[in-house]
Amino acid sequence: MLRETFARRFTELEASFSSIVFTPYGAGRSDRRVADGQWEKWATSAQSLIRAVFGELSPHYQNFLKAYGNCRGAEHSVRTLNALFLSAKEDFEGGYVFDVELRVSGEVFGDFIALARKSLTEGHKDVAAVLACAALEDALKRFAYANGLVVGDKTMQEVVNALKSAGLVMGAQKTLLDAMPRIRNLSMHAEWDKIAEPDVSSVLGFVEQFLLLKFSHG
Repeated sequence: MLRETFARRFTELEASFSSIVFTPYGAGRSDRRVADGQWEKWATSAQSLIRAVFGELSPHYQNFLKAYGNCRGAEHSVRTLNALFLSAKEDFEGGYVFDVELRVSGEVFGDFIALARKSLTEGHKDVAAVLACAALEDALKRFAYANGLVVGDKTMQEVVNALKSAGLVMGAQKTLLDAMPRIRNLSMHAEWDKIAEPDVSSVLGFVEQFLLLKFSHG
């Protein structure tokens, strides 16, 4: 799972910082610095991890990016980078960040939906239906799992019912969701003559809204 992978990488980078060697420089030999290649290697990995976990617009990433840009290898600058990294690690481990699996999954699903819309625009209704329905079903299962529901081997209808019973989908969203399993089943069984373009558009519209509401928080 992504969360376990990120947690392991945070631990690895915390440990690897201790191997960074600070060497004296300057006339007084009281100041210390780190060779460019060494600190930049660590900082690049840390920056990449913070971006993946928190997103580019997060204060964690923006502050680290700014400090990285100002760093020239002086000890105080490199330790500032580590302090920002440890702050991000602490918030991640404390659960003070939206579920990273949902956010990263949402980005992937967004690509699926963009491709599905392109296919529909170009007249490839059947391809669009498969892409849209597959993205929706996977998104529903991931959302259910992130909220503690066991739905790994459930049908889409069973997943929908589980989400509704848990109060995770409500109002207009719940009403619209009721129509999705039928379109999904027709699509997965290649009953193309029973699926019209408005059906595909409705799935696309629903999954876009679902991703926006449930997957895009940062």
